[in-house]
Order: sequence, then C-alpha cells, then structure tokens
Amino acid sequence: MTVANEKALREILAFYQEAGVDAAVGETPVDRLAEQAAAPPAPTSSPMPELTRPKSPATPPRQISARELGNNGAAPPPSPDAAIMAAREAARTAADLDELRAILDRFEGCALRATASRLVFGRGNPQSRVMFVGEAPGYEEDKSGLPFVGRSGHLLDRMMAAIGLDETNAYIANIVPWRPPGNRTPTPQESAICLPFITRQIELINADILVCLGGPSAQTLLSIRDGITKSRGRWYKFQAGNREIRALATFHPAFLLRSPLQKRLAWRDFLALRKALAQ
Repeated sequence: MTVANEKALREILAFYQEAGVDAAVGETPVDRLAEQAAAPPAPTSSPMPELTRPKSPATPPRQISARELGNNGAAPPPSPDAAIMAAREAARTAADLDELRAILDRFEGCALRATASRLVFGRGNPQSRVMFVGEAPGYEEDKSGLPFVGRSGHLLDRMMAAIGLDETNAYIANIVPWRPPGNRTPTPQESAICLPFITRQIELINADILVCLGGPSAQTLLSIRDGITKSRGRWYKFQAGNREIRALATFHPAFLLRSPLQKRLAWRDFLALRKALAQ
C-alpha cells in the first residue's frame, strides 16, 4: 500500500468514526426482497365448516397484559405531548445539578435513552460565567459520557483556549443528552421532550452568557427560525428562570471541520464573546 493510499484510508476511517459508524457489515450485498419471495408461504388451516363448528358459551374479552404486548412488562411509552409535560414537571423539581442528572437517569419519556450507551450530561465548571450548548452527543461522547470529546470537541477546546476559556471557567452541554442512532439529527419531537431538562440545566448553572453551538441549538433554545449562517454573531436574550441573560449563536465545531473557511467567522464570534466576558 502506498503512502497516499494509506493516508486516504486513514481519512476515510476518521470520517466514518466522526459520522458514528460503529459496526461493520458484509462486503457482499444481500437482496432481502429476493429472500422474502423465495420463502415458502406459511401454512394456513382451513376454516371449520359452519355446520360442524362446536358452539361455546360467550366469554368476556380477556385483558391483555403489557408483557403480552411485547414491551417486556413495562408500561407503554407515553405520547409525545404527555412526555413533554412529564419532562417539564420532572425538570422543575430539580434543586441542583445532581438531582437533575438523577431525574434524567430515571426519565423514560425519550426513546433515545434505550439506544444510547449512557447519559451525556455535561462537563466543566458549574460556577462558570459562560455555558456552551450543542445539539446532541456523538459516538465518542456516547462512549465516555461527556459532551464534546470527539474531533469537534477538540476543536471547541482549541477555540475556547484561544480566548482564555477551558473546563475551569466554562460549562458545556447538549440539548439532547442521549446519542441518536448513527449520529442522526434529533427529531423536533425528541428535542422538545429534552428541552425542559436543558433549560433547567441552564438555570442551575446560572451563567451570564449562553453560547448556542449550531443552528438546531439556536433555533430550539432561542425560538428563532433563521439558519445559523444568518443568526451567527448576533446577540439574543434568553430567559433563565428569573434572570434574563445574553445568548450568542455561532457555528457548531462539527460544521467548521467540514467547512474550514468558516472558521474566520467563528473567530469573530469568539472575539465578541471574549469582549462580553471582559465587561
């Protein structure tokens, strides 16, 4: 293998890892439709003639248990509206970050917790003046239980360090604390269910400035419709409990890895953040 081929292979593998590919599949394609067509039809029993079918007394319908419905004995998942209401009630009761994390560990209203390896809650100093919030964990975050520790996290750390920030004076979290399968984008429904928890987390951190990393984060937290290209670099107001704090929208580090030319605009945003923290 030449040096160029080896370098290309490493770049492809790094891309797959960042995209969330965590399982190998066969190299030979399988035609599942052909398998279904070749499968013999299931035997069917001929109906009993009406004249010879024995009559039985009418019995009331039997109640079917949740276990028979295939949910392992657990209660059926709540409707999206019920899950959002339950999230609001549960998040409101958290008096501190430890209680909020424990509540999230028990919360069953979001289906993502069943496919993720672990809860990804937050990292950094809870007493910080600035809080960064992204969208959802990725593959590396799902393994470690910490947000922004993969390639995009390393870039975020370097961007923060350029303006004098690190885990000792900043806090980092995501709107959705569980990794979506395959690193797909969380659905609006999943984000809405998790929104009360990240809102309460922001209130408990009680930072002076909120930084929304990426369009989905800005749109969800700031209730705006503009894309990140239009909203980045702009200051907004965020109601954190009884306080109104400043919020800044900027590019997500994962986007900057794909579009490195946009780093110059992100640098302007971070310079504006440094100026605001110095006031």
